[in-house]
Amino acid sequence: MFFYDYYTLVILLPLMVLSFIVQASLNSSYSKYSKIQNSKGTTGCDIAHTILRNAGIFDVTVECISGNLSDHFDPTKKVIRLSEKVYNGTSIAAIGVAAHETGHALQYAAEYTPIKIRSSIIGITNFSSKILYILIILSFIAQIPVICNIAVICFFIIFLFQLITLPVEFNASARAVENIGNMGYNDDDLRGVKKVLTAAAMTYVVAMLVALGQMVTFFLRTRRRD
Repeated sequence: MFFYDYYTLVILLPLMVLSFIVQASLNSSYSKYSKIQNSKGTTGCDIAHTILRNAGIFDVTVECISGNLSDHFDPTKKVIRLSEKVYNGTSIAAIGVAAHETGHALQYAAEYTPIKIRSSIIGITNFSSKILYILIILSFIAQIPVICNIAVICFFIIFLFQLITLPVEFNASARAVENIGNMGYNDDDLRGVKKVLTAAAMTYVVAMLVALGQMVTFFLRTRRRD
């Protein structure tokens, strides 16, 4: 995204290395626990339906979709979409991911404040992401202060979105672990679920740090030219 210079080496490069390490940790944990069947032999689809039913939520559906780690909850259509390996899978990783995504459905049902805030700024965040590259290019060509300032604002909005995402993801994981624990799964299941979800949560922490690093780097570059 940026040219290699002092700020890239000092701020962004370490974050890129950290991002690589965290992603590798997630891939390792997910791969390991995708090969270990949970103690009850239940599928991700099964556990999602059970959690919804126990929470008294009957207007959310569960669908199977293609892709790997493409699992998500769509609040606009009230549907939990699970990748095939999670939907039909009976591994520890499958029930962990399914329970996590169902946790987002529980958050919306409970009107969890952070997820409401996050949803309210998705539109402006997507718009900021789309125009940011154009603003960066223009700022280096024209070096007009107002363009640089707008770009910094866009960076801040993206950082804010990533920051608000943290409690949303950590809370969804906590709900997943609690629900799985209440269903009588054994300690090995819980231990595996926690490792997979913790590794996944760390990717959001790194994403927030990268967004912060990019904002600070761009700000320092533009101010250096003043």
